[in-house]
Amino acid sequence: MGDRFESVQQVREGLKAVNYLADEGIAGVAFLADRLGKPVLVEGPAGTGKTQLAKSIAEATGSRLIRLQCYEGLDESKALYEWNYKKQLLRIQADKNSDSWTEVHDDIFSDEFLLTRPLLEAISADDPVVLLIDEVDRVEVETEALLLEILSEYQVSIPELGTITAKQIPMVFLTSNNTRELSEALKRRCLFLHVDYPSMEREKEIVLTKVPGVTDNLADQIARIVRSIRQLDLKKAPSVSETLDWARTLVLLGIESIDAQQAKETLHILLKYQTDIAKAAKELSVDK
Repeated sequence: MGDRFESVQQVREGLKAVNYLADEGIAGVAFLADRLGKPVLVEGPAGTGKTQLAKSIAEATGSRLIRLQCYEGLDESKALYEWNYKKQLLRIQADKNSDSWTEVHDDIFSDEFLLTRPLLEAISADDPVVLLIDEVDRVEVETEALLLEILSEYQVSIPELGTITAKQIPMVFLTSNNTRELSEALKRRCLFLHVDYPSMEREKEIVLTKVPGVTDNLADQIARIVRSIRQLDLKKAPSVSETLDWARTLVLLGIESIDAQQAKETLHILLKYQTDIAKAAKELSVDK
């Protein structure tokens, strides 16, 4: 397969066409990942658009998105592959009078009885693929070993079938919220990208792009208020997705210019802890 992008600028334009506003750093890493055939480890606070980046790259390039959602206890059978044991048993019972166990064995350990999971599916795909390994920091350290062969060689070893090598190199994005430190071996195989909260100007642009009916003045106010709230000592700072939810709420309420009372009454859309809401309400009272 040829290169997906001709330049960094093309990455930015392609992402903008699907309503993802990438800065030069994000676009540059995506371009290099495509050209070098290396995975991208995307770290940063929750809700800053890490997962959406992979989805938008898939949409912009017309690729199929394959997602592996990580969690504690994720194992090979859920991430890589497993055998269809029920179907294998039926096959064995059907051939119980067979004189050749080797023939039956070779038959039940074939592609027909293999259940592919996201990692193997991405490797064996014929069409262009974007593989999203979401919240990789949630899995145990031992489980990271499942990823190493794939991320370094783009191949999977199955004892009964041998080595399956990728027919095309997928673009791979691993996201992490930094709940634990990832292994050096995993980091070494990846390009690194840190996605932080956007600047006030960029967040305003995101609101204008994503929220139908929002005015320039309201988007500006939203971006300024959210920025001031993020500077407080909060249990959970508002994410970009929560900013967008707040903007949609204000538009639905017919608010064109936010006053302190309206902001306080809708803070529960932006913040999810009562202590945070109280701090933000106090800050808004002081500002006004």
